[in-house]
Amino acid sequence: MSITTIMITDDHPLVAKGLVKIFNEHPGFDVLATFTNGKELLSELKNRLPDVLMLDMHLPEIEGPEIAAQILDKYPSVKIIILSSIDVLMQVKKMLQLGCSGYLLKDADDATIITAIETVVAGGQFLSPVLQQQLLEDLFKKKKPVTDLTRREKEILQLITEEYTNQEIADKLFISPHTVDNHRVSLLSKMQAKNTAGLVRKALEQGLVK
Repeated sequence: MSITTIMITDDHPLVAKGLVKIFNEHPGFDVLATFTNGKELLSELKNRLPDVLMLDMHLPEIEGPEIAAQILDKYPSVKIIILSSIDVLMQVKKMLQLGCSGYLLKDADDATIITAIETVVAGGQFLSPVLQQQLLEDLFKKKKPVTDLTRREKEILQLITEEYTNQEIADKLFISPHTVDNHRVSLLSKMQAKNTAGLVRKALEQGLVK
């Protein structure tokens, strides 16, 4: 019987211990090592590579997306399954586009975790069932692109996504903070967003910003 080697990187000890326990109960899996941050992981990968890497989305110092991009570039044979407690669809799409093989929510049961490993080792992709459903709904949902933004609104939208404050935008564009706020309100209305986070998400999804 072939053995699937696994590495786990998660800064929550309970999560890592729980995964190790699950894999130790299955003779086909061998956990090579666990890490609490990306630097330790990247250092160890210079010495040996696992078949599958379970990678926390949010880590100290180096975030999951940056680590994943580095690993997929240097070690394309490693199958990466993202671990996250957040089911933000844009985030899921981003990691899959990077080349990750799977995306698991941290509340996944043992059987789902085992299935995820087996699926990616066989060359497939795996998503937690709730994420599969969300992606399907998103795929068939009719989206009306925003096309009536003014040049100034597009400028301000770009700066909002770059995390400029109203005052900083006003200074950069030589307008008043009140004018910036009026444009922000208009953008929220036109893009049917409830807050700045929603505004940024929709701007990225529709390719309205760089």
